[in-house]
Amino acid sequence: MGVTMETGPRLDPAVAPLVDEAARLLAGRRLVILTGAGVSTDSGIPDYRGEGAPVRTPMTIDRFLADPVARQRYWAGSHLGWRHFSAAAPNAGHRAIADLELAGVADGVVTQNVDGLHLRAGSRRVVDIHGSMDRVRCLRCGQIFSRTGVADRLTRDNPWLASPDGVRLNPDGDVDIDSYDAMTVPDCTNCGGVLKPEVVFFGEFVPKEKFAEAAALVRRAEGMVIAGSSLAVNSGIRLLDQAVKRRMPIVIVNRGATKGDPRANLKIDAGTSEVLTALRRRLV
Repeated sequence: MGVTMETGPRLDPAVAPLVDEAARLLAGRRLVILTGAGVSTDSGIPDYRGEGAPVRTPMTIDRFLADPVARQRYWAGSHLGWRHFSAAAPNAGHRAIADLELAGVADGVVTQNVDGLHLRAGSRRVVDIHGSMDRVRCLRCGQIFSRTGVADRLTRDNPWLASPDGVRLNPDGDVDIDSYDAMTVPDCTNCGGVLKPEVVFFGEFVPKEKFAEAAALVRRAEGMVIAGSSLAVNSGIRLLDQAVKRRMPIVIVNRGATKGDPRANLKIDAGTSEVLTALRRRLV
């Protein structure tokens, strides 16, 4: 797969000098790229904290484990969301990141997203520190299932659960749903245990091996680009801290303020798709 030099979305002329500065800071360095939900908004997946994002109460790990009714509610909404979530396509920002890796400019991407779009865009080294919605794990025996197979079971066992028009997709692939008491929740076909998408729920820790893999990418890097993340989640801040300690140049691309802005060498307040596309043209 070669590097694709697509035209991409139009860059605001006022932002172009900042992209030039970012290219000067990062040129000749091996990069690590950290992404958040803002990278996927142009693919139709909403942001958690961006402007206009609805206030919501996501499922917590304690509630999911303790309450069978909560699991009914979660799987009903998650199944409806999966149909929309899995249909999303990578955007120009995802493709720019993949091209930076394929050209040898970036060593890999660490993502807080669970949508799998980096892999579908062509990135080869992706550390999904919050997991991925396309995998389902049994919490008793550890068996891993394809989400597609679990979705087929859900459709068969819940024919009443039709996707309504105007469904509001959430960043984690869930949707809000009012009626779910008839929901048949999938269980493990191996041991009958509780199934859970292999994503980090609120109140749950990032797996140690995942964070170690992400930290290793930061240690090997000579520069960091943070794209589409407000850095409100602890895992992102910890990786930024490591980059700061290594005194590598750090460029943040995000609409709105982030918790890392004071420590970045450069902040670009603009859309990730257009900035990453323009940055790729300058570095590749």
